[in-house]
Amino acid sequence: MEWKEEAIRRQEQIIGDLQQLVSIPSVLDEGSASKEAPFGTGPARALEWMLEEGRRAGFAVKDIDHMAGHIEMGEGEELLGILCHIDVVPAGSDWTYGPFDGTVEDGKLFGRGAIDDKGPTIAAWHAMKMVKEAGIPLSKRVRLIIGADEESGFRCVDRYFETEDMPSIGFAPDADFPIIHAEKGIASIIFSQRSFEPDGQLLEFHSGNRTNMVPDQAEAVTTLKASDIVNIFESYLNINSARGSITEQDGYTKITVHGKSAHAMEPDQGINAAVLLASFLNRTLEEGSSKDFTQFMLDAFGTETRGQFLGLAFNDEVSGDTTLNAGIVEFTESGGGLIKVSMRYSVTYPFNDKIETCKDRLEQTAFQMAISSNSKPHHVDAEDPFIQTLQDVYTAHTGDQADLLAIGGGTYARVLEKGVAFGMLFPGREDVAHQADEYVYIEDLIKATAIYADAISRLAGEQKGDQ
Repeated sequence: MEWKEEAIRRQEQIIGDLQQLVSIPSVLDEGSASKEAPFGTGPARALEWMLEEGRRAGFAVKDIDHMAGHIEMGEGEELLGILCHIDVVPAGSDWTYGPFDGTVEDGKLFGRGAIDDKGPTIAAWHAMKMVKEAGIPLSKRVRLIIGADEESGFRCVDRYFETEDMPSIGFAPDADFPIIHAEKGIASIIFSQRSFEPDGQLLEFHSGNRTNMVPDQAEAVTTLKASDIVNIFESYLNINSARGSITEQDGYTKITVHGKSAHAMEPDQGINAAVLLASFLNRTLEEGSSKDFTQFMLDAFGTETRGQFLGLAFNDEVSGDTTLNAGIVEFTESGGGLIKVSMRYSVTYPFNDKIETCKDRLEQTAFQMAISSNSKPHHVDAEDPFIQTLQDVYTAHTGDQADLLAIGGGTYARVLEKGVAFGMLFPGREDVAHQADEYVYIEDLIKATAIYADAISRLAGEQKGDQ
C-alpha cells in the first residue's frame, strides 16, 4: 500500500479537520465543569467532536463519562492502542495569529494544539480511516483512545482504564520521532515559606498558571516607590533583553516582567518571568521575609534548572538530566511564598534519597517542601519486537535511522504496560509546544499520517500481528 500517496490525496480534508478541532478552545476550565463537561465546556466539546467523527465514519465509539473515549476498528482479543489528547494548555500571550483560528501560512498551520496534540490526533485518526478503507485484514482491535485532561493530570485516562481494556501494545503520537522508549518521572513539588512574618515590602507576587509551562509573565505589588527604582529597573531589563513595566497607583507600585513560555520538560528553552522578577526585586528589597522569598527563588532557580542548589540534581545514560521548572510562583503579605515546581527526573533516579537530601538542605533556608504528586518513570526495552517494528516503519518512510530517545515530558505512553511515544515532531524541527504561535508543518502532518497508517497495518495486520 502506498500510504504516502494516499495521505497526500487526503491533505485538504486532514487540514480542514485539524482547523475545526483547533477552533475549539479546549482549555481546562474548572469554573464551567459539570457532569456533562468534567473538565469544562471546551474539552467536552472537542472530545465529542472527535467521537462524532468516529460515528459518522462507521467506527465503534464509546464515551467514558465525557472524560475520555475511544474510536475502534478490527477484531481480536489483542488490542493496539493509539493514545491522543484533545485538551490544550492556555493560549498565553504574544500570538501573531489567533490561537484558535487554525491559520495556514507558509506551509504551516498555526494554533494552540497544532503540534500538541490535536495535529497528531488528526493524523492518527486519518491513518485509521486509511487502513480501514484500504481493507487491510486485522488480527487485533485498533483503538484511538482520546483523553480530555492530559495537560492537567491524566484524570481522563485514569478514569478510562478503570473500566476499559489495557492495550497489549500502544503508542502515543504526542512527542518526538523517531521513538521515545523512556519517559522521565514527573513529580510535583511545593516549596512553601515557613516562619513567615510580614515586613510591609512585597505585598503580592504572581506568576504562572501551570507547572508544566515556563511562566511568561510575572507581576508584583510592592511598597517601593516607582521613582526610586524605575532607572534600576530599566537598566535591568536592558541587561537581560527583557520587557516589563512599572506603574504606581494609590501609593503602591506594580511591577510586571515578561519572559518566554516553554514546556516544563525543557525549561531552558524558555525564559522564566518569575525568576526574572524575583531576581530584580532581590536587588531592591531590604532584609526580611520578602527578601527571604526572592533570595530563595534566586538561589534555587535563578541560574540553573537542574536542582543543584536543592540537592536534586542527577542524570543517567538512559534519560539524561533531571530538570526543575518553577511553574507557579506566588507570594502574599499574609502567607509568604509558595512555589510549585514540576520536576522531571531521570529513569534511574534515587527518588527517596534525593528528596531527603533536599529536605536537609532546606533547613538552611526559609522554605520547606512537600510532594503533591509523583508519576514514576516509564521504559520499554530496546530489543522488544514492538520497538523494532516501529523502527522499521520510521526508516522506511524517512530513510533515517530510528534512534531511541528519552524525554522529560509525560505522555500517555506511561499509562500503558507496553507503550512508547511515537512522533510526531520530526528531528530538526523546532519544538513549539506550549509556546506562542504554536504550529505544525503541513508536510509533517501528512508524512506522519502515512507513518501511522503503516504502523497500524504492520502492528495489527494479520501478517504482522504477533508483535
